[in-house]
This record gives sequence, structure tokens and C-alpha cells, in this order.
Amino acid sequence: MPRRKSTETTTLDTKGAKIGEPVPKAIIDTNAASVGIPRQPDQGLREELSALRQQIDALQRQVFDGARSLKGGARKAERQTEAAVKLYPASTLILVAAVAGAFAFAGRRASLPRHRHQSLRELRDLYDAIRERI
Repeated sequence: MPRRKSTETTTLDTKGAKIGEPVPKAIIDTNAASVGIPRQPDQGLREELSALRQQIDALQRQVFDGARSLKGGARKAERQTEAAVKLYPASTLILVAAVAGAFAFAGRRASLPRHRHQSLRELRDLYDAIRERI
């Protein structure tokens, strides 16, 4: 037979600890001869929000300053590259061709297929190993 549901309701204890309040963990203060965490003064929600807003504003300023400096560095590198290309067009063309050739060689080297006889030899070895197990 199933248990009966209780129709009695309990009331909440509003005199106990509040949400977010520190829980004492038996900290012994030998100077004051007390056990537990001393009560912290209650701070208003408005004060906490204003402190958080100030921190967010400071972080936003730091991010904007960092972005501005990166943008300036990129512009400087772009100007230097343009100047180098204008002063040394032949050298720049040779350098770009060398870099492109290095990338092409590395890509081709990585994608070279194995020799056909090696792959056939590996298939034979695999077939023989399976046959031995059976």
C-alpha cells in the first residue's frame, strides 16, 4: 500500500542564516576568545552594484586601450610593408615567390602517395595475419 501524503505544511524559518551569509567553520580567535567568523557589516545592494559598474568601466577602458594599440601596430606594419615593396619591388617579388614555393613544396611533400608495392605488401601482411587467426 502506498504511503500517505502529508497534508501538513511547514513554515520557513526566517530567523536563521541568510542566503550568502558566511557559515562559521570553527575559527578560533585567541585575541577575542571567540569561535566562528565575526559578523560582517551588511552592505547595501546599491553600493555593490556601483562598485561592480566601476570595475566593468575600468575593464572596458583597458580593452579599448589594448584594441587601439593593436590597431596602431597593424597600421604601422602595413605602412612599413608598403614602403619596403615600393623601395625594393624585385626583392619583394623574389621573397614572395620563395615563400610560395616553400609552401607548395611542403604541401606536395605531405600529400605524396605511398608507393604502390608498399601498400600491396601491407595488404598481404594483413591478409596473412587474419588467415593465421582463422
